Amino acid sequence: MTAKIALKSLGHEYVNPFTRERVVALDGLDLEVADGEFLTVVGPSGCGKSTLLGILAGLIPPTRGAVLVDGRPVTGPGRDRGVVFQEFAILPWRTVERNIAHGLEIQGVPRAERAATVQRFVEMVGLTGFEKKYPHELSGGMRQRVAVARTLAANPEVMLMDEPFASVDAQTRITLQEELNAIAQATRKTILFVTHNVEEAVFLGDRCCVVSRRPGRVKALVRVDIPRAQRTWKLFTSDPAFGVIKDHVLRLVRAEVGGEEGGR
Repeated sequence: MTAKIALKSLGHEYVNPFTRERVVALDGLDLEVADGEFLTVVGPSGCGKSTLLGILAGLIPPTRGAVLVDGRPVTGPGRDRGVVFQEFAILPWRTVERNIAHGLEIQGVPRAERAATVQRFVEMVGLTGFEKKYPHELSGGMRQRVAVARTLAANPEVMLMDEPFASVDAQTRITLQEELNAIAQATRKTILFVTHNVEEAVFLGDRCCVVSRRPGRVKALVRVDIPRAQRTWKLFTSDPAFGVIKDHVLRLVRAEVGGEEGGR
């Protein structure tokens, strides 16, 4: 069976515009993501995680290797892939409901169908009552919910998420993680989620992909065999299995930054 996402011998390099130094960000990276899988990607700073996501989104051309979605080469951005960035990338002149409807308008979805879809995702991300608000009237967490809902409403095959919760406070981050877990259960979207936070990677992922220090390669793939129905922070942090997996992934990451030898 063809993987939903396949990266084959992927490499990317560039020249630093300030130092003129040649930088190899990714080299020989091989990875497959199954249909409906939630894969988290974690690794040390500068290992190429965001570059990897940008290549999958079609925003960065790879230097070498193949990038496939449903067996088709990625040659640029496409409607089959939706991206949620770390920054609150929503339109400040549009209300919550009109931000969520933005992709649907571009697709030419009829007004009644568009309104029903928007309302569905407003409810799914917990923004009922805020439909007419503008981004400046919302908290950071709410703005990121709008970004997630806008991406989901456009119904992409794959969701690509680049540290989307990094800039919100700790309590809001936990809430958003739990909501994203529920969304993953409800929609069964294929999700690739980049993070530097090991606990977040283990909490959300069906598997965690640990990327090596630059040039980035797949160091390990760690399966998280804990049912999504049990993934509230209260239950998750009290489950000894969570601690074992988290410690294993943390050792793998720390070995890449010299914090611990071995990484076993």
